[in-house]
Amino acid sequence: MLAAHVVLVGLLVGTTALFSALSILNVRYGARAVRENADWLAEELGVDDPEEILGYQRARTGASLLQTWVTLALLLGGLYAGVFTAAVDALADTGLDPILQGVAFVGGLLLAQRVVAAPFSAYSTFAIEEIFDFNEQSPKLWLKDQLLGLAIGLAMLLPLAGVLFWLIETFATPIWVGAGWALVIGVGLLMQILYPRVIAPLFNDFEPLEDEDARAAIEDLFAQAGFEASGIYTMDASRRSTHLNAYFIGFGSTKRVVLFDTLMEELSTPELEGVLAHELAHWKFNHIWKRVGASALQMGVVFAVFGWLLGTDWLPELFSLPAEAAYAHLIVALLFVYPILELTAPLMNQLSLAHEREADGFAVDQLGEAEPMVGALATLASENLANPFPHPWYAAFTQSHPPIPERMRLVRERVGDDGDGSGPGDGSGRGGEGEGGDGPAGAEPAADD
Repeated sequence: MLAAHVVLVGLLVGTTALFSALSILNVRYGARAVRENADWLAEELGVDDPEEILGYQRARTGASLLQTWVTLALLLGGLYAGVFTAAVDALADTGLDPILQGVAFVGGLLLAQRVVAAPFSAYSTFAIEEIFDFNEQSPKLWLKDQLLGLAIGLAMLLPLAGVLFWLIETFATPIWVGAGWALVIGVGLLMQILYPRVIAPLFNDFEPLEDEDARAAIEDLFAQAGFEASGIYTMDASRRSTHLNAYFIGFGSTKRVVLFDTLMEELSTPELEGVLAHELAHWKFNHIWKRVGASALQMGVVFAVFGWLLGTDWLPELFSLPAEAAYAHLIVALLFVYPILELTAPLMNQLSLAHEREADGFAVDQLGEAEPMVGALATLASENLANPFPHPWYAAFTQSHPPIPERMRLVRERVGDDGDGSGPGDGSGRGGEGEGGDGPAGAEPAADD
């Protein structure tokens, strides 16, 4: 039993320490690389003040590390101070069906998570983002987003949890493992349809693209690639932030293109075509389905491990959990599995990196020249204060896009244009820096932010 506790705490604390060390290493590495390549940043990205990039990176990293360690401390405190077990026992005393007990417990966990995260979200929005001139959000809108996000999270997660707990209570291990895996994958696919049509409009307004020149160019690009989308929309992202982004979401006849209004203001029409051509490649080369397949394989392994852990005698004994509280056993099992998923992140990232490079190449081939894509990448990086030089180890674990200098070099080489021959050193690492403006869950961001 002691060994299981050591493994659990070791996994949780060890992975948190590893990623914290990588984040700190990344900040130091980025600071050195940015200063060494100040001339390249000014010439290629139009960055006149590299220290602003470094300040933004330090602020975001520091806030993230503080939130991570506070959350971990509260989690371990709840487990080993008996709060977790006491909550499970209290629900058992209510006489509710175990499935309903599990649903109530999950709802409480989500509420607790939101309460803990809220101060950090407020600080990030009204301190960090405000200082660096990204924030456009009022406190009232921020609070509305928090409450609406909680309501949507409960509405989505609780039914899913209830069905999963019912499967565990009703069927033998091999059956519930397979059915649970299929349920999670199915819900993920369903979100590709529901998110743009039901959830996203609760937060933002979406209008058909009105710029006739841009629309004609985009539709011509789509026609060349044999692509059909249910609509091309602009989103009022400027209500909350000045970050730039765009995303594709959906599949089949439900595919949709969403452009941030902030992006439309900063990119020329050829640059916008470059961004969208990159995304078309993900559809053309079936990258989305390949990633779905990889995720399905990963989740299959996760559910197999869940099945094994819930079949052991020692798992419920770790925190003296009632035998009938299968939902609590699953939550403890998740604490063992999640750190392992984080440690295997480089495997999924390698697949994504290959797809992003292929997509960049396709975009250049469609446009017939490199500079629109180069210009789009430069604008996205500079306007979002992205760090172009992540540490290779940090990038391997956290980044799904190649770094901006590498992408700019490769698209130029694609058409035989090496630019002026100058460029940053080899401090470009293996991943991209996802600073600011990420696409929504389940959506494919239009470019590395």
